[in-house]
Amino acid sequence: MNDDEPGFFERPSLAACRVAILGLGLMGGSLALALRGRCRLLLGSDPDPAALDLARNYHAVDDCSADPAEILPRAELVILAAPVGAILRLVTDLPRLHPGRAAVIDLGSTKRAVTRAMQSLPARFDPLGGHPMCGRERGTLAAADPRLFEGKTFAFTALERSGPLARQLAVELAAAVGAQPLWLDPETHDRWTASSSHLPYLVANALAAATPPEVAPMVGTGFLSTTRLAVSPVSMMLDVVMTNREYVRPALRRLQDQLARLQSALEANDEPTLRALLQSGADQRERIAPN
Repeated sequence: MNDDEPGFFERPSLAACRVAILGLGLMGGSLALALRGRCRLLLGSDPDPAALDLARNYHAVDDCSADPAEILPRAELVILAAPVGAILRLVTDLPRLHPGRAAVIDLGSTKRAVTRAMQSLPARFDPLGGHPMCGRERGTLAAADPRLFEGKTFAFTALERSGPLARQLAVELAAAVGAQPLWLDPETHDRWTASSSHLPYLVANALAAATPPEVAPMVGTGFLSTTRLAVSPVSMMLDVVMTNREYVRPALRRLQDQLARLQSALEANDEPTLRALLQSGADQRERIAPN
């Protein structure tokens, strides 16, 4: 861009934007691959040297560093693609790491804690919460896929202070990766994902833990698909369930109540009740996810 051309903040768009992605695991790496050629400059940072080596080998970003302070001053859009606990630390460190103006969007799986932390950012930052509803159980850049977001919901949770820049870039970001934007408040986001995302992980983990190793020769697709989420990184999922305890706990109680009804019907040899319970579950699944 020539010195006499309008600057990014006078003509903001994702195509004219220098984007820094902090965290080059599955989500950050997939986003980087999906954004190649769709923004002015793509920067990346990750504390793991192996992730940086992969990012260079994949040409996922134009420049990367283990030290976010080396890349952030060039960015107009900062995307926090780390686990929730790391995102909270990055939000605290951001004013020190980035001396200029920037929009800030995170990809964390819970939103209340992150958006509360974002409220304290200096006025030169325009923050907004985000959460693409997609992923894989293996959370590394080696599993990254530029099509990961296609056709998926990209939830956005605006703060009261979120300005038109962050909102515009969020919409353009979703469009660039083929996702569908969904705007909602942080409370609703965390309440919904407690049931749709966080409880499934706990169920998969508990089912895997309750399964005796001796059955391994009889494991089939049912067990494998049902317990797939159990191998998600524990450190990442611990952050998620701990920052959303308020809504995960009642979700667990609802599941426990349903399991108790199934157990009661089985103990009573009550086939009609058991049939009704099983059909109710099948019908509910069709209502929630008809395709």
